[in-house]
Amino acid sequence: MLLELTIKDFAIIDNLHLQLHRLFNVFTGETGAGKSIIIDAVNTLLGGKIGAEYVRAGCERASVEGVFSVGALPPISGNLLPFAADDLDDNLYERRSNGSGTMFEALDTAQAQSAQRMQVDAASADASLALAALLHEYDITPEDGQLILSRDIFRSGRTVARINGRAYSQLILQQVASWLVDIHGQSEHMSLLRPEQHVNFLDRYAELLSLRAQLATKVTEWRNARKTLQEMQKNERDQARRAEFLRYEIEEIEKAQLQPAEIEELEQERKVLSNAERLRELCLLVYGAIKGTDIGGDDFKPALDQLRVAQRSLNELARLDKDLKEYADNLAEAIYRLEDVASGISGYESDIEDNPRRLGEIEERLDLISKLKRKYGSTIEEILKRAAEDQAELESIINRDEVIARLQQQDNQFRQEIGLIAQQLSTRRSEAAERLSTAMEEQLNDLNMKRARFSVEIEQIPDEQGVPASVNGRPEQYYACDLTGIDRVQFLIAPNPGEPFKPLTKIASGGETSRLMLALKTILASADATPTLIFDEIDAGISGQSGQIVGAKLWMLTQNHQVICVTHLPQIAAFADTHYNVNKQIFDERTITIVNELRPEQRVREIAHIMGGNVTEFSMKSAEELLARSYLWKESLQLRYARSVDILPMTRRPGDSHSHE
Repeated sequence: MLLELTIKDFAIIDNLHLQLHRLFNVFTGETGAGKSIIIDAVNTLLGGKIGAEYVRAGCERASVEGVFSVGALPPISGNLLPFAADDLDDNLYERRSNGSGTMFEALDTAQAQSAQRMQVDAASADASLALAALLHEYDITPEDGQLILSRDIFRSGRTVARINGRAYSQLILQQVASWLVDIHGQSEHMSLLRPEQHVNFLDRYAELLSLRAQLATKVTEWRNARKTLQEMQKNERDQARRAEFLRYEIEEIEKAQLQPAEIEELEQERKVLSNAERLRELCLLVYGAIKGTDIGGDDFKPALDQLRVAQRSLNELARLDKDLKEYADNLAEAIYRLEDVASGISGYESDIEDNPRRLGEIEERLDLISKLKRKYGSTIEEILKRAAEDQAELESIINRDEVIARLQQQDNQFRQEIGLIAQQLSTRRSEAAERLSTAMEEQLNDLNMKRARFSVEIEQIPDEQGVPASVNGRPEQYYACDLTGIDRVQFLIAPNPGEPFKPLTKIASGGETSRLMLALKTILASADATPTLIFDEIDAGISGQSGQIVGAKLWMLTQNHQVICVTHLPQIAAFADTHYNVNKQIFDERTITIVNELRPEQRVREIAHIMGGNVTEFSMKSAEELLARSYLWKESLQLRYARSVDILPMTRRPGDSHSHE
């Protein structure tokens, strides 16, 4: 729900901070005081179109910020994201950067990913899950169960949207906000005016969301399987070219006869052959230093000669003092080891040879491996894995007819299973559509739209590639089917007698759409997904008793929603749990909008003012009576509700209000 709203330098509002409450919030005030500007500001916050003309004169930018409570959202895994079959690559055989393998692996991957993704269909079956998935997709984390949405409008016309202080596009702001607020009276954000949402309203009313989720799971699996089948059925020439290409890769890799550790061995051998002359020089130096050579000077004494002199002296010491025998033995061992080193170095030097031919072979081999690495993988292991994947894919192409037959059988099975569920959905929707139409007309009659007729149009689109179903007793036929089923649902209305039904998106006025939405929200009260409902223009064309009925229905929505309403009718305002007065004043030759949360005695005066303009003793008494009746009605209804669900009433008494500016 919307907890706080801050508006700065927006139209005639210089700096306004509102704390909103859980139940029924009502705004009243003189025409032109700024009530609609507040709604415009909220509309801006939700990503609506806005121009530089809304920036307060003399200011460089306007800003709107809203703090929303979203509560504890369900945890979302990495794969739980909005998904459609079209997300798959156009060519399942196309190589990925990591060298992914066969079409079967691609299909398995797609099915695993979609198993959870499809749950977040735009069908809105689970609002908290859908919002959680949307936030996860855009890496948005609620802080203490809250989201802070803001938008800046600059004098240049540029706007900047933020969520929890981080900049996002206007589209993302709209997507997130659509799960938080429904504005009725501003067509951009009214879900009733989006035909694609009508099936969601009907399914909530008919309690079909669980069945529809089952169908969506099947449809997602079917789409993935069908995409694989279509890839398999591509032109024979394409398949032949692909098979030939795979054979070429396999042959090229196998011909190389790669060994996992051969690169290191070859590079070591190349290093030795490339440095043969230097190795001989070093061997001679080592050997000469140990045993001596003819190239040494007259005063050069090899290490072994000097050690043997030391050995003779140490042996004599050991004969005189047995405690030194250990040192004598150690020196003898050292001389023995040094002789062994000299012998080994001499043998190594004798084996060194110049072999340009072998060196050339090594260079050629390493060059071949380098070329294969550039084409198939960064290591020999990856190259060999690529060959194995190519072989598996080649076998699947060779066995193509068998695979196609299996996939066709699977496709037919999916179509039959989906058709049965879709037919059941369609039947129950048709039954619910009649009940919903009757209920809507009863509600509209209460809302001063007497003799208005409401209808739910349900159509199906024939498609030979769709699913089989028998609709309304007609012979079985194949229909197009998506995640919601085979039905295309649209609400129709005939506001006046003698007029034909037309889509309500084309003919309903702002006031009519607000009342239509109020009627629908009343019917769908407990199943509706949006936490905050804002009604503007809902009192257009009604008064008196009708206004009282509208007020009662608005208040009843607070059992499941936070409700915000702008009204000129005292009958509606009397049902408010929190009442705000909007007025404009002039300070330093500038007009500003001020909003006050009214105390009980202030509410009486405001209601009296709305009732007759001039506040008199009679209008004050009438206002007190109107507020008392509304309060008693709410208390009575709340007590009945409390008994039915065994909870305490949540109605806040008038004295619980406080004032702020």
